[in-house]
Amino acid sequence: MSGDYQPPPGQTEDRTILAWTRTSFAFLANGALLMIRNLHGPAGPLQLLPAYLAAAVALGTYLIAVHRQRTLQQRPLPARINPRRSVYVIGTAVLVLIVVTTVAQLI
Repeated sequence: MSGDYQPPPGQTEDRTILAWTRTSFAFLANGALLMIRNLHGPAGPLQLLPAYLAAAVALGTYLIAVHRQRTLQQRPLPARINPRRSVYVIGTAVLVLIVVTTVAQLI
């Protein structure tokens, strides 16, 4: 068996789209949990900032997923389909969300 196996058309694209969609739902769930945590007591804007940031990251991830879906459905595929910039943006957003959530929990 050679290393030239190519999955059937559409299969790779579907997995990519599902992965981006799952990631956006994970951020949305994170934001919801952060909001629920602040329901029992006075919550100022600083305490709600992580929840709002998680929602913004979820929206951004969803928009990236839609863009990736449109890119991967083009035939023939574009010469450059590497999502490197998108992955860096989401990775940075995750790190910022972690820092903001940690600081908000300490205050």
